[in-house]
Amino acid sequence: MNSSAVEDIKNKLDITEVVGSYLTLQKVGVNFRANCPFHSEKSPSFFVSPTRQMWHCFGGCQTGGDIFKFIMDIEGIEFKEALEILAQRAGVELPKWSPQDAKLVSEKKRLYDIQELTTQFFEKQLESTTGKKVKAYLRERGLSEESITTWRIGYAPEGRRVLSDFLVKNGYTQNEIEKAGLSVRTERGNSDRFWGRIMFPIADLNSRVIGFGGRLFGEGDKVAKYINTSSTPLYDKSKVVYGLDKAKVDIRKKDFCILVEGYTDVILMAQAGHTNIVASSGTALTSSQLRILKRYTSELITAFDMDVAGDKATKRGVELAVQEGFDVKVIVMPHGKDPADMSTKESDKEEMNKLIKEAGSVMDFYLASALKSFDKTTSDGKRKIGNEILPILRKIPSKIEQAHWVKQLAEELDVTEQIIVEELNRVAKPSVLKQTDTKSAPERPQKSRQELLEEQVLVLLFQSPSMLGDITAEYIEYFSDPFVEMIENLRKIPSLELAELKDVVNAEAFEQLKLFSLRAEVEERGDEEEEREFAACLREMKFLHIKAKLDNLAKEIKKAEEARDTLRLNTLMQEFYKMSQDLHTT
Repeated sequence: MNSSAVEDIKNKLDITEVVGSYLTLQKVGVNFRANCPFHSEKSPSFFVSPTRQMWHCFGGCQTGGDIFKFIMDIEGIEFKEALEILAQRAGVELPKWSPQDAKLVSEKKRLYDIQELTTQFFEKQLESTTGKKVKAYLRERGLSEESITTWRIGYAPEGRRVLSDFLVKNGYTQNEIEKAGLSVRTERGNSDRFWGRIMFPIADLNSRVIGFGGRLFGEGDKVAKYINTSSTPLYDKSKVVYGLDKAKVDIRKKDFCILVEGYTDVILMAQAGHTNIVASSGTALTSSQLRILKRYTSELITAFDMDVAGDKATKRGVELAVQEGFDVKVIVMPHGKDPADMSTKESDKEEMNKLIKEAGSVMDFYLASALKSFDKTTSDGKRKIGNEILPILRKIPSKIEQAHWVKQLAEELDVTEQIIVEELNRVAKPSVLKQTDTKSAPERPQKSRQELLEEQVLVLLFQSPSMLGDITAEYIEYFSDPFVEMIENLRKIPSLELAELKDVVNAEAFEQLKLFSLRAEVEERGDEEEEREFAACLREMKFLHIKAKLDNLAKEIKKAEEARDTLRLNTLMQEFYKMSQDLHTT
């Protein structure tokens, strides 16, 4: 991407306006501050500097950057998408795509446009005779006019080609309508996918409509009550979380997410003030949905029908969330009521607030349900309780948390913890990836970026020993002590011949050098590529070195802020700014 476009956007947008559109900023001297949206905190440690056009959190997450980094983090998107969002906001025209890319972009834009026009069409239908009945029904359910408008609820009229004919008249082909998931092929020809239904638009993280959920309006014995858009280039229900575009900022602020089953559950709960609420788009929780939610919080509060003998797909989804490391809590709904029912009457709203505050852990819920379902005083009952609880317990990634529940279960069943541990070990370990080899590979400790860079430097040195002289005194300080010692030993044999190196290093180090020498032979590169990569490694080493110093400075700044030590705070901020400049020029 042409860097001039990036600079043009930065020149036209003020960081305080961009960040201020997401957060409530409070002016402090020449800067602004707010509670950090990326972690939970009581006192604000998130600072925005208009003069430097940068932001930084001096609290728990220690993150920072420019407007692009902020949009990427707050929206959970890649740089390219952040660039497009900010370019549109700044009125900057981005460089043209290649012809092939331009075609793909144009096709995708057509799909977004057709979804938007369809949404407007469905909204307009609420003014029809039947549409007014739909709106009256929605109002009876407790939805306000504002909610109907905000969530863009509409109506798909009766008739197999009403929408298709409208879209064709507006310049779209039948192929495009079908590709957008709005029509289906039948023996009688093409037919609209949705008709005679209340329509709930489904949006992506940037609030662009990508699909629909349709609820039958009226009676119909032979048709499904709910249907969703089929998979399209824009919509994959396993990767979409309904309502997340509206809830993401509040989920970050509150540091937990309420997860429900239906569209009206989301809308009515949000209307009642629970703006950190989403639904799983008519499917059980998937790994993709959980990874998206993990960007915003690691705590989920579910309001599902979750009997021990209940819906298996729902159970699997919740257990998957536990396995993914979420702290899952469960709201036990009153019999016969769902979140939508609890969001209209004031008395029910108060009870719902209480239920959210008192939500217990998923293990508490499952254990209580199992103990209620089976007789723990009999051997058969104990076995059935174990069969229900142990597979879930096995999926908890934290050994400390596992140990807690092992003890709890042992006490409830009146057996020793050793017995529970033995039974737990018999339960199949949950697999994340499909195993292709029956032998289990030993787990290797994950290497830090510093270690990986140091190893790559050694590989490059074996490929081009002359670069050893490029590791000057300026750069040597950026590396760890073991690496420095290794370099000093290598300087004794500038040719890096293994036969000679064997005499100057210990046996362990020599075995490492042999491995790096072999990698140098396998990872063959040209001279120019070696030099470029070597220089890149050194630059990143310098970056990590400065970043570590900045992290320490950030902690000192936080302390000075809490101590109200203005003089020290100004000194530290100046030092932080100077070092930040060094970081950006690295």
